[in-house]
Amino acid sequence: MNLRPLGVAPEPVRAAMATQRAQVSSGQLLTACRLGWEGGARLVALWGSDERDRQRGFRVRAVLEDRDGLTVLDHTLLREDARYPDLTPIFPAAARMQRATYDLVGIAAEADDQRPWLWLAGWPIDRFPLRRDFEPDPRWEPGEEDYAFVRVEGEGVHEIPVGPVHAGIIEPGHFRFQVVGEKVLRLEERLGYTHKGIEKRFESLSIADGAKLAGRVSGDSTVAYAWAYAQAVESLADVVPPPRATWLRALCLERERVANHLGDLGALGNDAGFALGLAQFSRLREDVLRRNEAAFGHRLLMDAVVPGGVARTLDTANALAIRDDAIRLRNEVAELRSLYDEHAGVQDRFRGCGVLANDVAHKLGVVGLAGRASGIDADLRRDLPVAPYDALAIEPATAATGDVAARVAVRFDEVLGSLRAIEVIIDKLGDPSLPPAIDTPLKEVADGSLGLGYVEGWRGPVLVALESGPGGSIRRCHPHDPSWQNWPAIEYAVIGNIVADFPLINKSFNLSYSGHDL
Repeated sequence: MNLRPLGVAPEPVRAAMATQRAQVSSGQLLTACRLGWEGGARLVALWGSDERDRQRGFRVRAVLEDRDGLTVLDHTLLREDARYPDLTPIFPAAARMQRATYDLVGIAAEADDQRPWLWLAGWPIDRFPLRRDFEPDPRWEPGEEDYAFVRVEGEGVHEIPVGPVHAGIIEPGHFRFQVVGEKVLRLEERLGYTHKGIEKRFESLSIADGAKLAGRVSGDSTVAYAWAYAQAVESLADVVPPPRATWLRALCLERERVANHLGDLGALGNDAGFALGLAQFSRLREDVLRRNEAAFGHRLLMDAVVPGGVARTLDTANALAIRDDAIRLRNEVAELRSLYDEHAGVQDRFRGCGVLANDVAHKLGVVGLAGRASGIDADLRRDLPVAPYDALAIEPATAATGDVAARVAVRFDEVLGSLRAIEVIIDKLGDPSLPPAIDTPLKEVADGSLGLGYVEGWRGPVLVALESGPGGSIRRCHPHDPSWQNWPAIEYAVIGNIVADFPLINKSFNLSYSGHDL
């Protein structure tokens, strides 16, 4: 994105890819976002911070992505009652980010919707946890909240509340349906029930210790978050990880992608009444997880990626076993795919269900596999590659119909693509000319520096923005899950479907509660 029309001098920001940063006024913030949208940019993340201890008031940061990289827009509010421009007319995904920013920092946008988003009466409504002077008090009494859901009026319209506690083991989220008979007229989501204070916890950690917490933001994306955090740290410390470590990181990331897609493909088959699919894909996923533990010491690959490199290398026996597994998995997944494609009952449930049209997905800024299933051809592994993806030639899997069938097809294609990439990675790791993966020592990080990490996780792009404090501490860390962009899409995809199809539609997206609520 070219900031020159704003008359603002860009500042460098440290990141694993091309990034620029600019301090902008209210008008410049809106202009930059509008120019960005017109040029094909999308909003990656928006968050706030308290800068009063540095006599800078409050700060709102918005990160945009376009074909040239990332742009960080900094907007300063000198008073806590000042408001910043509402970005939702340009980027609808900003709505919930803006509401969450108020709940946590106490700075509001000039928006019509001022309802709480993350605040669920767990602390006084006039206290803001990410302010520097915030002090929790164990004597606080739980508050009460009457959330103003939007209701559809009319003859025969009924309301069905679902959650926040669900049958089964999924995380909590509230879904309020407005229906006529079985047909859904409107869905409104209410999230925030898994808010754990992760961003506040980061502020009490050193940069070195923050790596472990980053890998636990969302357990099914631990590699993506750990790698994004490592990128942010390495950019702050001006460190380049050794080549073998980057190949091992890619191996872990692709195995994370494969394991999650296998689990989802089984669950989607089960939701369509095809229990055999659940049984077979669960078996395959379990094989992947057991090999992860044997090769890297953890089924989900937690703590495998660390700033500077990787925590463990890969021995020859496990490398050969992973390569053999990839070949076997490709054959078995292809066979199971033919069963799904030829099963009339499964296809009847999948096709035309939960359609997210391309224009809606584009306007909402939908990312990752959900966006690719609606015809959005975007994948960081190809578009903004970091080592070793600049040598892997990843080709994104896309579909055009935007329904459950499309999201299933993208998953199948991505599994097969990742398995092929794993074979290439293993061959590369077996190259004797590739130096050993000795972690690069981290250097001292200057106070007040900003580093970004950006990784294509299995759901979509994961961002970690890390600002250093004095003595190697964390001043602010904002991890951002692609679910922020994609949760609103479900509200559109479910319209016109029957209530009984909602679990299938929801699972076809399979978004994160934990990574979203923080």
